[in-house]
Amino acid sequence: MDALDAILTRRTVPPVKMGPPGPDAAELRRILEAGAAAPDHGGLRPWRFLVVRGAGRAALGELFADFVRRSAAGVSAEEIERQRTAPTRAPLILVVVAHLRPEHPKIPPVEQLASAAAAAQNMLLAAHALGFAAKWATGRQTYDAGVKAGLGLAEHDQIMGFLYLGSQVAGHDQPAKAGLDGLVREWPA
Repeated sequence: MDALDAILTRRTVPPVKMGPPGPDAAELRRILEAGAAAPDHGGLRPWRFLVVRGAGRAALGELFADFVRRSAAGVSAEEIERQRTAPTRAPLILVVVAHLRPEHPKIPPVEQLASAAAAAQNMLLAAHALGFAAKWATGRQTYDAGVKAGLGLAEHDQIMGFLYLGSQVAGHDQPAKAGLDGLVREWPA
């Protein structure tokens, strides 16, 4: 698949419609290499990637369940269980982390965040080009200090999202891609 086809045909697939197989070692390496090829002003490499598979998915689910228990009074047992099992729905999860250097003299944090987001998008496109389904998920747990600490991240690190990867095992109606209406204008007019 060429780059433009990957960009224009990539769609989000919910993890409940994913199953094995996930990427093998060589495919995972290519996906990670795509992430590391993101635009990188100043050569900071302001990203880190955590690979979560096997029993690690259940451990991530426990972090999510702990988060929801701490953050919502009276949360239902069903919601706790939903959070606990969410990471087990896909064979592989990549946690994309912006490894920020807030005091860098030339590269502001917003540019470092943009670079980490570009790394995540590159990985989604690479997974799609390799034939895998993917979803970039965030949610309130993405911004929680307890989840971040549980993943062993530094205070200045920021979770950009959780990339769920696997094979699509159930049909999924995709919304039509929006056109360019209202997004583009000539300047000066």
